[in-house]
Amino acid sequence: MGAHPLTWLDVFTDTPLAGNALAVVHDADGLDDATMQAFARETRLSETTFVQVPQADAADYRNRIFTLAGELPFAGHPSLGTAVAVAAVRGEAEARYVQQTAAGCQPVEVRRTGERASAASMLQEPATAGPALDPEPLLGAAGLAGDAAHPRLPWQVVSTGTPHVIAPLRDAAALARLAPDAARLREGLGDAVVLYLCAVDPGGTAAPARARLLDHAEAVLEDPATGSAAGPLLAHLHAHTGVRELTVTQGIEMGRPSELRCALEGERVRVGGDVVIVAQGTVWL
Repeated sequence: MGAHPLTWLDVFTDTPLAGNALAVVHDADGLDDATMQAFARETRLSETTFVQVPQADAADYRNRIFTLAGELPFAGHPSLGTAVAVAAVRGEAEARYVQQTAAGCQPVEVRRTGERASAASMLQEPATAGPALDPEPLLGAAGLAGDAAHPRLPWQVVSTGTPHVIAPLRDAAALARLAPDAARLREGLGDAVVLYLCAVDPGGTAAPARARLLDHAEAVLEDPATGSAAGPLLAHLHAHTGVRELTVTQGIEMGRPSELRCALEGERVRVGGDVVIVAQGTVWL
């Protein structure tokens, strides 16, 4: 058992106790997978990360991302929050890192604006898309009627490291009517991790969006801010409408409002937002 610095942050917000919470364990090279998984369950957060020495020559650190159920190859808010935690531990006001995840190496930029507040952004992996999906089964799993789907934007599995079903809706009012069924979600999602329901008005080159994310765990879980889904959403909208910038509001229904800012850079999407440190301390593992 050893002492490890611990940073607790809220991501995609500049207000403590909003956004998406994250716990970051530093100097985690000596921890085995079982211990990391057990501590992730201990935090009861959607994700907990562990900073290790990188195995890739181009990377500054390795970022291991664990949910309550297992390890993820990539996720958005754990990437930004971990970069801010690393910068805080290293005492760096501005930094450009390359993090190594199971999905590859992603550049992350951090600008600390105070002792606790920061802004961070990252370039996600190039987007890949599967075939268009029939929205009817997943609409039913979410508790929505068949006419809730957007009439022109398809439903599709899109990934910038983790596959999500991008599910455009006709209007934002449908987001308040969700009544998801966990078993039907698991069946309908297949190999995708989550259902990302969104309402967007894609006029011009920039667009606002509202979103809710449903996980296919044993019970339905909802995420207040999901960078790994916001990136695929912009890639999806760009492919079908030409939109190049996107601001996503998420977490409203959970009482943890979040804002995710996305922009296309070449074939990759940059996803960013504000991050605030809530607590720093030591964990014994």
